[in-house]
This record gives sequence, structure tokens and C-alpha cells, in this order.
Amino acid sequence: MEFYATCPAGFEQLLAQELRSCGIHTARPLQGQVAFTGTLEDGYRACLWSGLASRIVAVIARVKASTADELYESLSQIPWEEHIPTDTRLTIEAHGTTAEIRNTQYLALRTKDALSDRIFSKTGIKIQTDTARPTLRVAIRLQKTHATIGIDLTGEALFKRDYLPKRSAQNTLVPLRPDYARALLDTAGWFHTVRHDNPTLFILFSGAGTIAAEAIRQAQDRASGLDRTAWGFTGWLGHQESVWNALVREAQERAEAGAERTVNLIAFDTRPEAGLALQQSLTRENLQAKPIFFRPQRVAHGLEKALTYAHNLNCVADLSWLDPNAKASCVSTLLQARQIFTYVPSDTGCAVLSAEADLSSIMGNNPTSEQELLQGNQHTELSAYTLHNKPDTKTVRLNDGTTLPAFLDNSQQFSKRLEKVSKARARWAQREDVSCYRVYDADLPDYSASIELYQGLQKGRWLQISEYVAPKGIDQDLAQQRLWDMVTIAPRVLHVSPENTYLKRRKRAKGGSQYVDQAKKTPQRIYYSRKKGILLPEGSHLIDEGGLTFEVNFTNHLDCGIFLDHRDTRAMIREMAKKTKGSKRFLNLFAYTGTATCYAADGDMHHTTSVDMSKPSLAWAKRNMERNGFTGPDHQYIQADILQWIHEQRRTKNRWDLIFADVPTFSNSSRMHHSWDVQRDHAEFLITLSRLLTHDGICVFSCNLRSFKPNVAALEKADVSIHDITPDTIPDDFARNPRIHHCYLVRHIKR
Repeated sequence: MEFYATCPAGFEQLLAQELRSCGIHTARPLQGQVAFTGTLEDGYRACLWSGLASRIVAVIARVKASTADELYESLSQIPWEEHIPTDTRLTIEAHGTTAEIRNTQYLALRTKDALSDRIFSKTGIKIQTDTARPTLRVAIRLQKTHATIGIDLTGEALFKRDYLPKRSAQNTLVPLRPDYARALLDTAGWFHTVRHDNPTLFILFSGAGTIAAEAIRQAQDRASGLDRTAWGFTGWLGHQESVWNALVREAQERAEAGAERTVNLIAFDTRPEAGLALQQSLTRENLQAKPIFFRPQRVAHGLEKALTYAHNLNCVADLSWLDPNAKASCVSTLLQARQIFTYVPSDTGCAVLSAEADLSSIMGNNPTSEQELLQGNQHTELSAYTLHNKPDTKTVRLNDGTTLPAFLDNSQQFSKRLEKVSKARARWAQREDVSCYRVYDADLPDYSASIELYQGLQKGRWLQISEYVAPKGIDQDLAQQRLWDMVTIAPRVLHVSPENTYLKRRKRAKGGSQYVDQAKKTPQRIYYSRKKGILLPEGSHLIDEGGLTFEVNFTNHLDCGIFLDHRDTRAMIREMAKKTKGSKRFLNLFAYTGTATCYAADGDMHHTTSVDMSKPSLAWAKRNMERNGFTGPDHQYIQADILQWIHEQRRTKNRWDLIFADVPTFSNSSRMHHSWDVQRDHAEFLITLSRLLTHDGICVFSCNLRSFKPNVAALEKADVSIHDITPDTIPDDFARNPRIHHCYLVRHIKR
């Protein structure tokens, strides 16, 4: 017989190795599956023992499928009445498309029709379908001009083990899926280690206990599917009960013989609920093992000793739950992992599952193998190591006497610099009544990042660390280590919780260096603010600036919602608004979250218009306005291609007393009719804006291209004056970087 075992992409070699260890020597890894031939007993054995496979399918036929009609005719020739009982509840698992058959739903429908019509023609009975509770699954895979069709022997996916804990208010840990846990163990070489007496497994970040349960099952020779009560093959006419029962009896005997086998588990985790979750998983599975669990405060008192005296040791680390790019707590955890790896004896086989692509700096070694995996929608890396060199651990001492783990000795200098400038900046902020400000701006060239402190209306404190692009000649691993040290040290020095510290990373891209988009892709849920009754998105916070309230969000968006370098510019706009006479109309182009609009309205501008291409940004701007009491039809929010929109406005009677345009450096958005380059296009843009001003109107124009130079000659020729006010708009906390933006006053000269 012919079979194939499906698995997550990246598991193919491990699964082929596992099947061979079960005596299935014909296993051949393909993409997302492993094909093998053998008897029905071999198929059953794969179902019972595989910890890596998702499904085992017995191939019935391979048929031509150039068109939907050819597929139907080919499937109709198969004697389905010999495979499918007439009382079955059938479902079709369809995979693959072609130019002719373009979606899997249609593929499943045509397959079902062929099967059902064939059986009806032979028996006169119409087969029932049931996708919710099927008694038999038929699997079809379409590729080019042919299809492979077979019987799914497993039923529910093999990775759905009974011992997985349920999430609750007390246990918020997301369990690592059992097949990923088994892959982690196999990569570390645990299947070799368990052949020796007293095998020991050290689990770094044991989580909900999946890794421990899989490790004990493997060590005690307990089949992964031994406790399953429902199988897909029981609804198949080709099922051989006696063959299956013989395999189950053999597995039970092996499990009984291995139940008394000693397995040593040493576990560590920083999450409070991890210890209890680990024990509950083992109890639920009735596995006889008492793990030694270490919490962070106990590491120095026993973990090193426990690992030093361990024999036949493997080490696995599940870091897939971390996102080092998002929060400082994750980087701190990675540094803690680095310290712990120094306790692991040399030549120990290790495996790490992580969302961080390069863990060599943490492990102190280069990986012996790397495999990219996909967990849900997150890319992770499964790496194997043999520890030859211990990670060289460093520490940084703060002024209060506490020490922090670090990658580099030089980070002590960064710590001292940050402590010094943060005290001076805090005194300045208190004197100026500023609650959100830049603390550090690449004061040390090697530690190239900016650090901004945000303080909320309800005593919340957040840090945003923005990495500057390292020059091409800089060692990237060294730059990474400096960044991780900054993310570890900054929250401690500035008294901010690591969970409230966020990192923005930068990469080189066409059109300049751009931030890596770390915004969440899932739709936001919206909740009401208890204070103001205004919609407040999940993860958002409220801050104060200049007596106004603004919404910031450090997790769901590329930028947090307010640009601190324009703090003085916004204050200037408010004062200009107060002095404006006449219609009191304000226009904000590239309005983003409408912070400048709020200042203008607070300066008694009766009519405001905020224009942006982003609908979510305009919704954010409207919330900011409403939160500050500016509501009603006099405040407009327009989603439009701004360059096209301002040209259209020239043909109307609309004119504004004050315009603010904080333009991007470059944009080739698909929503724009033409690309935008501020150096190339600013003259035409400002000439158009000048024609939208009232007689005494003023435009405040800003951009952040460091090398920007206004085309004064072209502007003067069009009767437009431009006056540089940049020095007056750079706040004190941005004085180290006076080229953070350029700012000008633009007027239409009346002849």
C-alpha cells in the first residue's frame, strides 16, 4: 500500500527519521509531507506512534484531473462502494488548485459528487455529508494535471493530545503544540538520550508543560496515540480490526514496561503560572515524574548545581512566545537565558525554538542546523546547537547598586550616560511642565538610538526606543548586542516596567531607511474610555501635552500617534490661531492623528479641515478632537490624495487663514496619482498652497529630509515668500539633533 503523512513545513526530515525508527524504511520526505509504502500495519503503526505527523492518509488512487470534468470521470471509476459504508457521514479534505480548478471548495464539491454518484449508482443510497462530525474523511490533493485521493486514517489531527491544558483566568499560557514540542526534542537529540539510563532534560521556559509531557512519553516508550479513543479508519470498509488491536496490545505492553523508567526533568520559567501548569499537564497525562522547577529568584541557589551533576543531558528552550522586537521584557528574558546557558555542561545537545532568527549571540555558539517553521502566522526558527563555548556573560551596575545582565562591557558607559542625562532632562521637563519628551538621542555614537519617555494621565509610564540604522561598515551582531543592552538598561534607569518598553527597529529600503512595520495585522477591538466616554482602541493610552489630551498607541501602529519634535511647532500654531482674524479657518494637510488640529481649535479656530490618505488616522484625529471638546460639523475630516485634493480646491472658493503641512519625505503610495518627493515637488506644492490662503493667510510648512533646501528662486518667481523658522521650532530635548525637521513660514506675496 501507498501512504503519505502530512506535517508542518520544516518537519519533513524529522518526520522521515521518526518513521524510519518505527521500522518504515521507505519514508521519503516531500514538501509538507512524507511518502512511504508498506502494509496496512505500517500505516496503523505511523498513526499510533508518530508524534510529528498531522495526518496519515492511505492512498486509494492517483487520477487525471486536467479539468473538473476529467476529475469527476476519473473518480467515478474508483470502486468507492468497497471503501465507504452507505451509512457514513462524509467530509472531503481538499488541497491544491490549478488554472482550471481554482479553489478547494469547488474541488471538494466535485469530489463529493463523484463519490456520492458512484455509490448511489451501485447501491441506490445517497451518501450524507457532515463537516462537523464526520465518520470518514476522504483526502484529495491536486497538483498540475493529476490528483491523489485517499482515506484519512487519523480522524482528528494527531497533534490534538488530550493532556493539553485549557486556558483560563488562572492560566493564560498558550501551550506549545505537541508536534512542535516533539520537533524541538528530536532536534536536541532526546530520542538518542532516552536510550541510556537516567536521561535528564533541562527545559528552559517550560510553559504550559507540553515539552515535558512529550519528553516523558518518549522516554517511557509510550505511543503518542495510545490514549486516543476515535480514529478515522474505523469508518472505512478497508479497516482490519485484528491488525490494529495487535498493534495496540504491543504498545500497551511497551508502555507498561517503560512506566517505571526514571526520567529527570529540570525546568525553568519566568512566568508565574508556569510551575503549576507544568505539574498539571503531567498529572492530567498520569505521567510519573516530579520535575525540579526553578523560578528566577531560585536560579543562583540550585540550577547550576542541578545541571552540573546531570548525566545524559539534553537542553531545549522554547522562546517562540517571545518577540524581542516588541518589548524590553523579552530582551531581558533572552539575556537571562544567556546567563542560564552558562550552567549547561559543555558538549550538551541543545535545541532552541525562537522567533528571533539569530540566537548565536545568546548561545555563544553557532548552530549545527537551522530550520524555518511557521507557527500560526508567526515565522520561527528551530536551531540545533552543541555547546562547546560557554556564553561570555557580562553585567552592568547601576547607581543604586543593582546589577543587570548584559552582552557588552561597554554598556556600563551607556548606563552611566543615560543615568546622567535622564536626571537633567527630568529637571528640565518639570520646569517646563512637559510630560512626554526625548531622554536620549544617540549621545554615545556606538549606542545609536533615541529613547522617549511618555507619561500618562493616570500615572502610566512608557518608553519608546527607536533604533537608528547602523552604517554598512558596522558589525551587525555587535550593533544588535548594543541595542539589546540598551533595551535592558533603559527601563531600569528610567523606572519604567519592561512590559511598557517598546522597540522600533529600522531597516534599509528603497527610498531611504524605513521603520520595520511591527503593527498588528489583526483587526482592532474598540473599547470605551471610562473617563471621557470616547472610543479608545485596545492598547491605547492617554497623555497630556500643552493642556490637551492625546491618544497614543505603542503596539498597534508604526508610529505612536504624536511626534514630540513638533511640540513647539504645535504651540506656535495655537498662538498664531489666536491672532488670526476673519473667517478663522484652519487646514491640516497630512494630518495624521490631528494633534496640530487640536492645537489650532484650542487657539479659537472655528472651522478646521484635516486631510489625510489614511482612514484609521482620520478616525484617530476625530477621537483626539472630540476628547478635547471640539465636535460638530465645523470640524471636517477628509480622506483624499492630498496632492490631487489641493489642486481641486483651487477651483473652489475655499480659502484658509492658516495651513499646516507636515509632509513626508517620499511616497509612492498606490492611493496617490503620482509619487511624491519633497525636494523635487515642494515648489509646485507650496505655490498651490499659497493660492489657498486668505489675503493675510500663512502656511506653516515642515519636512524631515535632512538635506532639504527650498527652491527660493522658483517660489519668488511665483510670488511666494518662504522664511526659515526651524531654530525656533526645535525643542530643547531635540537640541542634539537640530536637523530632526525643517520648518518654514510661507506666504503669498500680493503685487
